[in-house]
Amino acid sequence: MATLLERAQAYMDENRQRFIDQIVEMAKIPAPSNHEELRAEYCKKYMESFGAKGVYIDDALNVVYPYHAEGDDLVVIMGHSDTVFPDMTEMPIYIDGDEIHGPGVGDDTANAIAVMDMARFVTENNLKPNQGILFVVDAGEEGLGNLKGSRQILKDYAGRVKEVLAIDGGFKGICNDAVGSKRYNIKITTEGGHSYGAFGNRNAIFYASTLITTLYSLKVPNIGRTTYNVGIINGGTSVNTIAQNCEFLYEYRSDKKAALEIMDKMFESTIEAFKNYGIGVEVELLGDRPCAAEFDNSALTKKVTDIAAKHGFEMKAHASSTDCNVWLAQSIPAVCFGIYEGKGAHTREEWISISSMDKGKPIFAEVVLSYFDEQ
Repeated sequence: MATLLERAQAYMDENRQRFIDQIVEMAKIPAPSNHEELRAEYCKKYMESFGAKGVYIDDALNVVYPYHAEGDDLVVIMGHSDTVFPDMTEMPIYIDGDEIHGPGVGDDTANAIAVMDMARFVTENNLKPNQGILFVVDAGEEGLGNLKGSRQILKDYAGRVKEVLAIDGGFKGICNDAVGSKRYNIKITTEGGHSYGAFGNRNAIFYASTLITTLYSLKVPNIGRTTYNVGIINGGTSVNTIAQNCEFLYEYRSDKKAALEIMDKMFESTIEAFKNYGIGVEVELLGDRPCAAEFDNSALTKKVTDIAAKHGFEMKAHASSTDCNVWLAQSIPAVCFGIYEGKGAHTREEWISISSMDKGKPIFAEVVLSYFDEQ
């Protein structure tokens, strides 16, 4: 009699083309962060098509399939639906040889399909897990989504989740630590005026650029790894107008909570100093991703890396900003890894290798089936 892993492998082999076709189909559906409605409906409909019961879309636009999840010992297995691209029309996805090309095709469409595919396997085989499972295609992982999907699951299942698998990225690395961040929109306003007639009036662009220069001159804490960035600047009216307004997006990150707290203080003092110029300075917090708490996350990490090693791959552990952040901040074991190899994530030139998924999917399948006894 075939083992559970052998049955899963046979299932993946038999349904290989369907898996590829579904990646292409779902990747075409636009899903900017905070606008994941179309993909949510697609995922709900798909999971219901193979007999999943109780699938629902929550307030954060997560698609949740509770699988034997009545108890208080749950594992969350999630892949996110949103992309970094603002498009609301069909995405250009195509296959070229061994590669699937298109924005968001790997990050995180292929992995979200993998989550639903394993949900299908255990459902169709009526497998009973040794602890409850939430299969989730979650929203808001990227950018200003601010991990809204993970936060919603954490809230709705408070105290019940014991482990989290965030399926994102490739199978050569495993994220088991959190890079926290703060993201702000900063708006500067002045009186402005005509560039000739009101020459000497204060220019919002000048003060914004001076503030940016000051923020870039701050020395980051010598704790862990800390970075900062200004990503977008907007402002002004015309070439012959002294700008009345200018705004920009600014973030800082660190893998250490203490370093983030130092950055908080430096940022706040810098903003207060600029307010003393008598100009308008408005600060809006757009994103707040926590660092990990101090706890032992090694057991879950070891389980996944040992399974990868059985398949001939060494997963390198690293810190990153992922759906795991909110769980790690609450001392809940969580790791992030994926099923493919590819390049160009977060660009319109992204592509993934089809054959690489034949290596990554069995690793993921074995990790999922570790929550099931042989049956």
